[in-house]
Amino acid sequence: MNPLAPLLLTAVFLGGGCGSVARHIFGVWLNGKSTLPLGTFMANMAATAILAWATTRLAAKWPDQHTLQAAIAIGFCGGFSTFSTFSADTHKLIAEGQWTWALANVILSVLGCVLVFALVAGYMRR
Repeated sequence: MNPLAPLLLTAVFLGGGCGSVARHIFGVWLNGKSTLPLGTFMANMAATAILAWATTRLAAKWPDQHTLQAAIAIGFCGGFSTFSTFSADTHKLIAEGQWTWALANVILSVLGCVLVFALVAGYMRR
């Protein structure tokens, strides 16, 4: 399928909108309850798990469903996960002198997402 096909682009657009709204809800629900920005952290973890599922199980089960895969993997996960907010949250912790929390945020987020992806993808490939 043409990666610039109107239907594919529309699917990515709609998925991205849904993912962005979901991320906003996570932020409203969880941020501010801890020094660690839990809303951003949990959105990134969940988006990583969904991406692992979409790129393994969904792609294997329906290999010709490029529009659905793009809507979920590129659109929803792209809108739901947020490296920019993670970066801003980490910068804020550093600016506030919360170096330990900033380092914890970086380590937990990066290693956590890699681990979540590996675990979900490994489970889905069984």
